Amino acid sequence: MKIALMARNANLYSHQRIVEAAEARGHEIEVINTLRVSINISSGRPMLYHRLQHPLEEFDAVIPRIGASVTAYGLAVLRQFEVMGIYPMNESVAIGRSRDKLRCMQLLARRGIGLPSTAYTNDPKQAEDVIKLVGGPPVVIKLIEGTQGIGVVLGETMQSAKSVIEAFQGAKVNILVQEYVKAGGMDIRAW
Repeated sequence: MKIALMARNANLYSHQRIVEAAEARGHEIEVINTLRVSINISSGRPMLYHRLQHPLEEFDAVIPRIGASVTAYGLAVLRQFEVMGIYPMNESVAIGRSRDKLRCMQLLARRGIGLPSTAYTNDPKQAEDVIKLVGGPPVVIKLIEGTQGIGVVLGETMQSAKSVIEAFQGAKVNILVQEYVKAGGMDIRAW
């Protein structure tokens, strides 16, 4: 099988291990720098090119390793692989949903998955109402597009939480407000 590994840095340990594992199983794998790919959108013959001279059409599968800072472009490249009939290990729609915390929370809630009470508003004048909606302070305020704990703030009092919410919304940054779930000083992530 010929596999494309979408990755910006071929030297990362995790990417090297993927290459080693694929080769150990007899696959041919090529690391493609996502930001060096050009997309040709045309009816009947969609194409991707790496550095404009190398067509990316003979792959059987693609493994996307899309960093958060290049999500939009990475998903566009991955969608083009999908349009070309190349099997993705993770589909673009799934990655996009996972990167949008609001959409992800909505999907989980629709399926009855237990979640902390979460609120979202676009009106900075409703900061206090949103805080009350999730049970009052302390609350967790999260950037919708942040990853790995970046853009997560604990609003311990009504005033501090309001200030953070108003500052984020004043900067035109979308946020979620969640009830604070005490975890004994640990960060608990459950799947």
